[in-house]
This record gives sequence, C-alpha cells and structure tokens, in this order.
Amino acid sequence: MSGQTTRPIDVAVGILMQANGDVLLGQRPAGKPYEGYWEFPGGKVDPGETIVQALQREFVEELGLTIVSAEPWCCVEHVYPHAHVRLHFFISRDWRGAPQGLEGQAFAWQGAVDVAPLLPATIPLIEWLDRMRFDR
Repeated sequence: MSGQTTRPIDVAVGILMQANGDVLLGQRPAGKPYEGYWEFPGGKVDPGETIVQALQREFVEELGLTIVSAEPWCCVEHVYPHAHVRLHFFISRDWRGAPQGLEGQAFAWQGAVDVAPLLPATIPLIEWLDRMRFDR
C-alpha cells in the first residue's frame, strides 16, 4: 500500500526570548535523529498531557528551566524521513533558572542566528521570528 497516512506526532516547542530579542537554540544530542542539528528546545507531548504541560516538562528535563508563562505562536507540520510531526511553537519571555545542558547538548543564545546546521522545520520559522523581533 503506498501513500502512508500516519497521524502526526504532537511536539511542544519553546522559544525563550530575552528582552533584547535573543532566542535560545539547542543542539540535538548524539544518538537522536539529526544529531548535531540546532533547533528550538522541546519534545513530544505525552498521552494525557496538554501541550503547555509538555513544554514545561521538557524544559525542566532538558534545560533545568521552569517556564512561568508562554503564549502560542504558530503550528507547523513537517514530514521527516523518520517521523511526521506537528510542531506547536510557544514564545516565553518569563522563565526561572539559567539553561543547563542536562542531556549533554550544547545551547546558545542567538540574535541574528549563526549556528548551523539548522533542523529543516526550524529554517522558515527563523525568518518569521526575525521579522517579529527586528522589524518593529
């Protein structure tokens, strides 16, 4: 049977934005698909979890940060060779703690994004985000 029709996996993604517009990007750890690629932090929504609950859990697990509040920004579907994902992006300007790479991943605050390679689903979002951050 051709034409695979799988339901997308819901993923909560957080864009931490500092007052100056800088955003936090993390590098995917070894052993994961697209290892070494840069992305906005987040992860799969577990059964019974809301997207915001998943976002908060992932930020504690990956970065040791507590998301105090986050506003929905956009939702994008992307089909990777290994998975069909529905990415729910939230912007947070209110969190507690300083980021730590709890999964051994690198992370970087970025103004004009100059890390590479970027995860494919992230690339168009950087352009939208730059318009929001810099074209005021």
